[in-house]
Amino acid sequence: MHPSDEIRGVKSKILNKKRIVLGITGSIASIECVRLSRELIRHGADVIPVMTPSAKKIIHPNSLEFATGHKPIIELTGITEHVLFCGRVKKPIDLLIISACTANTISKIAHGIDDTTVTTFASTAIGSGIPILIVPAMHISMYDHKIVQDNIEKCKKIGIKFIEPYINGNKAKMADIDEIVARSIRNIGKKDMINKKILIIGGSTAESIDDVRTISNRSSGKTAVFLVKNAFIRGASVEFWYGRSKEPHPRYIETYKFESVKDIMKLLRNNDLNKFDIIIICAAISDYIPKKIKGKISSDEKKLFFEMSRAPKVITKLREKAKNSKIVGFKLEEKKEGLAKKAYEFLKKNKLDYVIANTITGIGMENNKVCIVDNVGNCSFKEGSKKNLTDYILNTVK
Repeated sequence: MHPSDEIRGVKSKILNKKRIVLGITGSIASIECVRLSRELIRHGADVIPVMTPSAKKIIHPNSLEFATGHKPIIELTGITEHVLFCGRVKKPIDLLIISACTANTISKIAHGIDDTTVTTFASTAIGSGIPILIVPAMHISMYDHKIVQDNIEKCKKIGIKFIEPYINGNKAKMADIDEIVARSIRNIGKKDMINKKILIIGGSTAESIDDVRTISNRSSGKTAVFLVKNAFIRGASVEFWYGRSKEPHPRYIETYKFESVKDIMKLLRNNDLNKFDIIIICAAISDYIPKKIKGKISSDEKKLFFEMSRAPKVITKLREKAKNSKIVGFKLEEKKEGLAKKAYEFLKKNKLDYVIANTITGIGMENNKVCIVDNVGNCSFKEGSKKNLTDYILNTVK
């Protein structure tokens, strides 16, 4: 067994039986292609590396053979590798990724120039209608070159998709591996949510006690982030409102940060929520807001008392604003006894479509057990990793 087979599908089976050609050019960022290959394989993909002569000066072909289990294609032979994989054949590849991609290669592809293995693969894929995903990486002065930008637009007009680089100082840096993998899955996955617009509200709120201290909760934000990533790779148009939580959010998702209940209420006022087909609110929102004390409370106080009042109900305002949207709420209780009943009462009171109920045992953990209640009171219990549970939740509410 090749080492690549030992990791195949360990993260998910979503790319099982999918074949991806990874085109590698002479960008210094191409040193990341080993990690990229391995991450695609961890989701089940079979990755075939193709290298330009310049790429071989950046990274040795043996590294790619180790990473993928395939000897890299570094020249075209009588086998006509470009046709074998990208031609109009019985079993063509599912996706051509070119990462990292130089300005030189982009411009050649835009003008139909085939003088390297990668550009020939690209031309063949274009003619066969195979999806192409280009991940640029270069100095910012090259990326901002008007002709290079024109060439990017030419490529986009014929259906080639680009993952925009992250601009950092004078560098147009290659997108994160996680983003490349997510967009790859989005391109060739099941696309069952491709026409859905989804808003996910997650994370925790923090309310000020004084000018220094806040009161918050233990929400990790994991479920919200998994929901966002999962909805995105399944094709949905996703917007994320995210509070103060430790779990990093994906940079490639349109995200609006909030801290307090007041911040969320402002987002509700300033946005047209009826544009969303589905709104999932799994944020841990404060039920009580302390009366803020001006300045900093002295650390010498032996006892501390502060007054708290009821916070405005975000879920109520959400339903008022989003009359046409399907709304999914979350309900947290201390014990499992009566969980389904309380969830249904919460659903009816707030005119929701679904409620995902769970107990405090899941806070901060990788696994959870939830009860999904629909608008007629049916309840189904599901247990597993938070990542897998989000897939089940989306299957239920989409």
